[in-house]
Amino acid sequence: MRIGLVLFPDVTALDAVGPFEVLARVPEVTVTTVGPAAGSIRAQHGLGLHAEYGWTEAPAFDAVLVPGGPGQIDRMEDPLFLAFLRQQAETARWLAAVCTGSLLLGAAGLLKGYRATTHWRYLDCLRDLGAQPVRNRVVLDRSRITAGGVCAGIDMGLFLAAHIAGDQAAQAIQLQLEYNPQPPFRAGSPELAEPEVLDLVHEATESLYTRRRDQTRRLGALLCQ
Repeated sequence: MRIGLVLFPDVTALDAVGPFEVLARVPEVTVTTVGPAAGSIRAQHGLGLHAEYGWTEAPAFDAVLVPGGPGQIDRMEDPLFLAFLRQQAETARWLAAVCTGSLLLGAAGLLKGYRATTHWRYLDCLRDLGAQPVRNRVVLDRSRITAGGVCAGIDMGLFLAAHIAGDQAAQAIQLQLEYNPQPPFRAGSPELAEPEVLDLVHEATESLYTRRRDQTRRLGALLCQ
């Protein structure tokens, strides 16, 4: 099975690397990276990544995984990237996304009528793009698998690994990674975080939220025409 992992400038590295670390361990699975062009890509905060193929030269994949990050905003209106997603959707068994990568599937018209999730801050943006937002860590609806913010990509990777190779294989990968989250704080969701902490995150993300909401409303109107 061949999985295409999307990369782009200002991608959130863990959105991509988390599920990669899981799926690269699945027997008979090859994970191939795809970006605007073959070559180096600088992730959010500066981590260097590498794309093996560009959008226009990528082979057909059995599954495509789309991460999020600030660079997602530019990809929302990138005709070559959207064409890549739509073309892959014609034959891929699975389309998966982490965090605001779900908005990219939505911008390509690939979440219309599907239940889906994304980072909690941007759930309402999914509705703009014709999806049915669900506040779960991982959501499966037919061939679409979407995950919440950043770290949820590891859960999504294990979920997809189980569908590919069975529960026992996925559990063995989880044990290899010693993925047994025990965070030092109960602040990993807006329901658990203290009000002051929630206010800090709202303030820090307000500009991105406004840009994403304005963009998804505009693109959603075009998708409905």
